[in-house]
Amino acid sequence: MLFDCNDPRIDHGIQLFNDREFFECHDVFEDFWSELIGPEKTFFHGLIHAAVCLFHFEGGNLGGARRMYGTCIAYLQTFEPEYCGVDVTQLLNDLKFCFEDLLTAHDGYPHGVTLRSSRIPYIRRSSMSSTSS
Repeated sequence: MLFDCNDPRIDHGIQLFNDREFFECHDVFEDFWSELIGPEKTFFHGLIHAAVCLFHFEGGNLGGARRMYGTCIAYLQTFEPEYCGVDVTQLLNDLKFCFEDLLTAHDGYPHGVTLRSSRIPYIRRSSMSSTSS
């Protein structure tokens, strides 16, 4: 498959993420990701993990949320500051802020930590999409 940053599935996945439909977002991005073969595959793997870590955090699976957060960050960092029209730096900063309470709970399992609705990030997409920054 020839990669196209303007594939409508990307906008659909981003819309689902921004609507806080994280499981559905994961499904859309995973379907798209399965067709990719270049470096963009890693980028979309990071977006999938972003949706999954928020899904787990929202559902109270704090261990899973923390693990998925770590892999999400690892996948997306190499695409800063922007990739395919997505402000990757902003997304990473917003995820870090969202997960702050969970990441600072170092004493075993982080009981009592909940996802704060006001901290849930959005994926921001610029009007100019390209395959690199």
